[in-house]
Amino acid sequence: MCWKLVRLNFGQNLAHFGEVGIGLEQTSERVRSDTLFSAWISAYAKLFGKEAVGQLLKGYEEHPELAFRVSSTFIYRRKGNRYTYYLPRPLVFPKGYPGSSEEDDLEFAKVYKKLNYLPLKIWHRWYQTEIGFTEDDREELITKAQAGNEKDIDRNGDLYKAGTFDYSKFFKFDLVPKVAVDRITRATNFYHTGFVKFHREPEKDEDAGLYFLISFPHSFDRTLEKNLKISLDLLGEEGIGGERSTGAGRFEAEWLELDNLWTDILKPSNLINPHYCLISLYWEKSLPDGLLRKSACYEILARGGWIASPFSGRQLRRQSIRMFAEGSVFPILPQGELADVRPKDFKNNHSIYRSGVSVSLPINTSE
Repeated sequence: MCWKLVRLNFGQNLAHFGEVGIGLEQTSERVRSDTLFSAWISAYAKLFGKEAVGQLLKGYEEHPELAFRVSSTFIYRRKGNRYTYYLPRPLVFPKGYPGSSEEDDLEFAKVYKKLNYLPLKIWHRWYQTEIGFTEDDREELITKAQAGNEKDIDRNGDLYKAGTFDYSKFFKFDLVPKVAVDRITRATNFYHTGFVKFHREPEKDEDAGLYFLISFPHSFDRTLEKNLKISLDLLGEEGIGGERSTGAGRFEAEWLELDNLWTDILKPSNLINPHYCLISLYWEKSLPDGLLRKSACYEILARGGWIASPFSGRQLRRQSIRMFAEGSVFPILPQGELADVRPKDFKNNHSIYRSGVSVSLPINTSE
């Protein structure tokens, strides 16, 4: 596989990333893989036409091993020339995680469970190396639980230095007041819309944004990569997510080669009990045998939303499906496929796809 890392820099732009069951008042801080794929393919269709995008999607049905795969987006933070990338914490304990019943373990477990995302360095050590979770990690988490405020935290520990407790500092949510005016009665309706804004301090040479991984098979058409780059640039100009008419969701994309740490994460050595952790959503019509064995640990999300077909000009609610979430762990490598979520009354002669094509990373699991 040929892997690339793509960073999305939103600058000062706000973004609105809605989820099923969340009103306009709330937003997520990131975009999941199915939403990214749909928006990207829509931009691809605008540039290269119905036939070209049809051929691209047809490849997922006829030759899925030759199709490109995209992960969900996750937070990155830049400070000078140093980047910190975050990955979802797998839903299994890392090797070395204590199972004792000491009094302080209750506080320790509460702090651990709040770490939904881990910096790359800690993620790699906990889940892909022989070191795993150490006694020093345990003590640092206990100290974090007992700290009255930020000043009391142990700043010399590996977890703190890696940015393990800083995830929520790199974005913030704001409510923006808006007014809707009825076209007939001219009656007004006051409401709020939630937006996410990513951390940015030019005076300190710091900022944050989103990134994702994309993989291509070894033998793939370089023209496809070029066209995908052009399409992503168009998507960046139009914006991703909701409230795009107000300029929300606009970004600049940067394609990068992977560094040595990422290479080690994609191809770890000496895994004792290899399992696979999702970093994208995953759906398959018929789940493979052995996927849900006892060692599997997973979360399921309902995914719905609206379609915006560039060829029909219609907006309809697509069919809802249930997908495995990022951080889910399986004993065999999940592949995934596209789900046709056309509304029942959608009469146009093309499918509406939601991507369940998965991207996962190999990990060790605790005994």
